Amino acid sequence: MFGRGGIVQSVTRRSEADKQLILDFAVTAMEELIPMAQLNEPLWIQDFNSSTEILNEIEYLRLFPGGVGPKPPGLTSEASRHTAVVVMNQANLVETLMDVNQWCTMFSSIVSRAVTLETYSTGVAGNYDGSFQVMSAEFQVPTPLVPIRESLFVRYCKQQQDAMWAVVDFPLDDLRPGPTVQCRRRPSGCLIQEMPNGCSKVTWVEHVEADHWDVHDLYKPLVNSGLAFSAKRWVSTLERQCERLASVMSSNYPSGSTGIITPEGKKSLLKLADRMLANFCGNVTASPTHQWTTLSSRGDEVCVMVRQIVSNAGGILVVAASLWLPIQPKRVFDYLRDGSTRTETQNAIGNQNNNLILQECCTDRTGSYVIYAPVNVVSMNLILTGGDPNYVVIMPSGFAILPGGPQSRSEELNPQNEATPNEQGHVSESDNNGSLMTEAFQMHVPSMPNSPLSLISTETVNNLIAMTVGKIKAALSSGNRAP
Repeated sequence: MFGRGGIVQSVTRRSEADKQLILDFAVTAMEELIPMAQLNEPLWIQDFNSSTEILNEIEYLRLFPGGVGPKPPGLTSEASRHTAVVVMNQANLVETLMDVNQWCTMFSSIVSRAVTLETYSTGVAGNYDGSFQVMSAEFQVPTPLVPIRESLFVRYCKQQQDAMWAVVDFPLDDLRPGPTVQCRRRPSGCLIQEMPNGCSKVTWVEHVEADHWDVHDLYKPLVNSGLAFSAKRWVSTLERQCERLASVMSSNYPSGSTGIITPEGKKSLLKLADRMLANFCGNVTASPTHQWTTLSSRGDEVCVMVRQIVSNAGGILVVAASLWLPIQPKRVFDYLRDGSTRTETQNAIGNQNNNLILQECCTDRTGSYVIYAPVNVVSMNLILTGGDPNYVVIMPSGFAILPGGPQSRSEELNPQNEATPNEQGHVSESDNNGSLMTEAFQMHVPSMPNSPLSLISTETVNNLIAMTVGKIKAALSSGNRAP
């Protein structure tokens, strides 16, 4: 989708009548989003076996008979809604959603790339009331085994009469290249209500129709459940990121071995950590820009893949493995974020020449990340005194941990529970969905011939993955507890 001039031209060359038609569609989409966010039964039915709601599609079609048209053949409907209070005021949150750069940074684990193609209105009275713009984006799951989802849509922002703001996306499928649509977002977005103490109550609706056929079997339970791209994932990520930003503004911050971190240093360090997470997720995802080569695949157990990224400074070899573990995500995360564990995996990819290691650990109800990268002492001192983190070269490696499927209510209340094998050694999904873990290593190589494996053998890569996976499984096996 990115770099295709035809899309940009078809958007920017539209007549004023076409732009008015798009605005009319935006108003209609907003009229759908608001009741989708506010109504309960019979539109949304509570699933008492989990903490999720299920959209009643018959009621949906009755309430919104026009909409964006019938579901394209071969696509599966995914509809979800989630509400939470986040530590960000209403005005800043609206700005974050309407500014494509801030939006990408806030949701870097979900949005791999995005661009505003055309802004038809910037709003009125110095804010985003009435603003609408055409955007193109790629949505991702941090694994090579789930294809990214491309989306071309209009984002429309409008302040409501009750001082609540609403931001809605709706598709522009007629402008998308290709004979078929593999992903279409029906009107999706959020309502934002101002709360005391600089907080906001956010109700998010995500309504998508997507093709699941090329999702690897390992990730089908997660994707088929709708959790992989759900409203819960968007809101949980927003909660986590808002807490991070609030911590930067706090006067309490730990000192490190290099001394006290200045307020400017905190901001620079956070920006560098954000870059690490965005780089890791973007390089490990199944983007069509960089093709993966499968080294080994053992059915539904583990899949090892490798790909090359060519840059002016040489090449980067990315090795990734995705696997299922019969262990709850929280236990896996607690083990991997331990410093000694990270040292073991770091040693597996070679000597880091006594560089400092910057480690970023973050977790929410829909995913956890342990990302680390070597940073030389001079660069780290620059960051801690407020230097520009964009000049620091990083090559992050690490782990992404996702739920193995939809969590039951009991699993959410008891996140340390393990999946228990039966007499045949198999794990029942009804007992526990376990974890989906992707580990990825990035290695710099001075030059990149045509074959990505010419400088590193298949055996070396498989041994590297097998060693780290073996250590993790042994440490978290039945009877042992993570540190």
